[in-house]
Amino acid sequence: MAFMLAAFGWLVFGRYVLNNTPTWVEQLSLVLICYIVFLGAAAGVRENTHLKVSFICQAMPAKVQWVLRLAVDLAVCAFGVVMFFACLELMAFGWDTKLPMLQVPESVRTLPVAICGALICLFAAARVLGRLERKEASEDAGIAPRSGIGD
Repeated sequence: MAFMLAAFGWLVFGRYVLNNTPTWVEQLSLVLICYIVFLGAAAGVRENTHLKVSFICQAMPAKVQWVLRLAVDLAVCAFGVVMFFACLELMAFGWDTKLPMLQVPESVRTLPVAICGALICLFAAARVLGRLERKEASEDAGIAPRSGIGD
């Protein structure tokens, strides 16, 4: 965010004070937005704050809720894997193409998407393992598995 603020500050200064608009700022801002958005999306999966519809799951019995949440976590993990490998292919394809005005490879723009996919997979897999571990521990203790909203 600080780099983006500095880039836009330079854009405004160049346009209105120097009367010479720096053209590279728009391209840099697009690249920075990719990093901010995709790393933020991965953090949303990690913190369990991503967009979801949970009213159907909450209306089910506790055991069904646990299975549904496990299935969702597995689906999110699979999505992260597909996202990672698809973006690696995009990065390989765009490596020889340069971004206009920045003269860096086009793959710089798809790198955060690949990182996001890997992190999503990692965070969802950790949630799956945690869910399975809690279920195993609760079965050993004779307690029903947790199925709260933030679970």
